[in-house]
This record gives sequence, C-alpha cells and structure tokens, in this order.
Amino acid sequence: MDFTFTEEQQAAVEAARAVFAGVAPDGVQSPALTAGAVADDFDRALWAKLADADLLSLLLDARHGGADLDAVALCLVLRESAKVLARVPLLESTAAAVTVQTYGGEELKADLLARAGRGELVLTVAANGRTGHDGAELAVTARPEGDLWVLDGMQTAVPWAQNADFVLVPALSTDSGRSVLALVPRVHEGALLAEQFSTSGERLGELRLDSARVPARDVIDADGAWESLRDLLATGTCALALGLGEGVLGMTSEYTSKREQFGFPVATFQAVAVQAADRYIDLRAMEATLWQAAWRISSGAGGALPASGDIAVAKIWASEGVRRVVQTAQHLHGGIGADTDYPLHRYHAWAKHLELSLGPAAAHEEALGDLLAAHPLG
Repeated sequence: MDFTFTEEQQAAVEAARAVFAGVAPDGVQSPALTAGAVADDFDRALWAKLADADLLSLLLDARHGGADLDAVALCLVLRESAKVLARVPLLESTAAAVTVQTYGGEELKADLLARAGRGELVLTVAANGRTGHDGAELAVTARPEGDLWVLDGMQTAVPWAQNADFVLVPALSTDSGRSVLALVPRVHEGALLAEQFSTSGERLGELRLDSARVPARDVIDADGAWESLRDLLATGTCALALGLGEGVLGMTSEYTSKREQFGFPVATFQAVAVQAADRYIDLRAMEATLWQAAWRISSGAGGALPASGDIAVAKIWASEGVRRVVQTAQHLHGGIGADTDYPLHRYHAWAKHLELSLGPAAAHEEALGDLLAAHPLG
C-alpha cells in the first residue's frame, strides 16, 4: 500500500500554507469578550486569496475551471486552514459545489459552478436539522408543485448563512419519500433567517421555510446526493479537528519548552511529557482514521463495512481527540491558557464548536455497532 500523497495533493498543501501563512488567529474580537458575533462577515480578503490560488475549485473538473482533485486534497487544505482558525466557508462551499457537479442538472451546473470556483458565489449547507440530533433531511419537507418545489420546515445552526449567497437544504420529498437537496437563496420569499451564535463567536443562521418556492432546476432529486454531501461534510470536519489539534499541540510544545520551574523547562518534567505524548497519540489516531475515511469516499473502494463505518470511526476519534487536546493544552499552559490576550482560548472555543458539530462519540459508536451487526466480519 502507498500512503504518500500525490504531487497534485502536495501542491495543494503548499499553496494552502502560502495563503494561510499570514492569517492571525486573533484577527477578530475574542468570543470571550463579545456578547454577539465576533464579526459581521467571514474573512473576504482571505476568501479572495483562496480563489486566486485556485483552492476554491479543487474538486471541480476542468470544464468548470477546477483541478479535478478529490476529498483527500480538500481535507489536506482544511487541515492547514484550521491551524490558523481561518474564518472562511471553505468546507461548506466546496462540498455544496461538488454535490451540484455530481448530481445537479446541466443548467444549474453551468450557472453555478464556475462562479463558485472563482469565489464570486458563496455556498453553504444546512446540515444540522432542528436539533442537531435528528437527520437534517427530516427537518424540512419538499413537495413538487408543477415546475416548482415547495419547502416547509426549519434548519438550525447553518454556518455562514448570514453571508452566503445560497444555502443547500436537505429535505424529505412528500412525493417519493426520499431525500432531496434544494438550493435556496439567502434572500428569498418564504425564507427567514434568524441570528444564532457558535461557541467560537461566529454567526450561524436559523433558517425557517414557510411555503418557500424553489424552481425544479435548483432541486437535486437524485439517489445518494444527500448522503454523499453529508459524508464529505463529516470527513471535512474531522480534517478541521485534526488541524486545530495539531496547531494547539505545537503551541503547547513551544510554551512548555520555554516556561521554567525550579530552573528547568516544564517540558522536561515527566508528568508534562506523558500528557503531551498522550495527545500526540490522539492526533496520530485522528490522522489515520481521517485518511481512511477520505480515501473511501474519494475512491469508492469497497470494504468489510460501508464507507459510513470508516467515517464513524473518524468522527469518534476527532470528536473525543480534539476535546482532549485542547483540555490538556489548557492544563499545561496554566493560567495563561485562559488569558484573552493569548490565542489558546480561541482554539478551545473553536474546538468545542467542532466537537458539537461532529456529535458525541457514543452516538457514532452505536452507529458503528449497528453496522457491525448488519455486516458480520469473517
């Protein structure tokens, strides 16, 4: 087996590092000191740089101006973005665009994809449902009405909803009983956005749909579309958790190497070294399970379990691992870890958002158990 990345994937990483090199994690107000949102918009200047570096079109094919890469390349770039807490809808916009490319109609592709790849259109996805516990496709109903679809329901915690041009909304068709995806403009009759806030201080949106009518060409009614989108979002979130954790452990290593007690760097104390080593093991497990999941959804390769099993394992490690990494970092930093003039508390807030987005490890363990029961090994 060859575990190395391709030249194209490595080139994407180098481009990402160059773009993110100048990003400051404390470029906006601290969420600990802000009652509302830390900013009214995402980082538009960074978004333009990502577009110039062709990092918004990684997964699009050549006819839409893309590089025709895969989920592994996207996860590599997302990993770099999380190290600096990049405030851009890179995961959501890319995932929505590639879903349109794979499952959407030709008219929708022609109208949307090239502009999304150039950063002129921003897309996001409503993937949390009403509560974050039930499937997002169950939170909205969609019924066909002539050449329109009528949407009713509510989606909560939609990332970047206040600033994206379109929200890709999963819904349950009353006609066929299967999931569809509807592209809803941010400003649209029958669609109301209410403001919510993440633990990171970023704006989220509660999207209420009351007989919102969407043209049939803007609705994806294809088997597997929502499931494919959901898997890519989950795997990308695991990549964000890995990058954030690596950034935090690096920050902790640097601090404990300089901080002295009794005349020695605290990094030389056995209790400190053991805790840091445990978190390093967490990160390597997060990395291994992430690449397994990303490879499965990229290649379509078979296995003893469906790809959802590999994604569940990656989510278990990412959800638990990112929490353990930031908690240990806070402990090893001492009081400065909570100082609002030091960036660690920002990483902690973002890590909590990612942990909540991924969901509890116990739920993924239960899902994995169901898969094992349905697909006996050996």
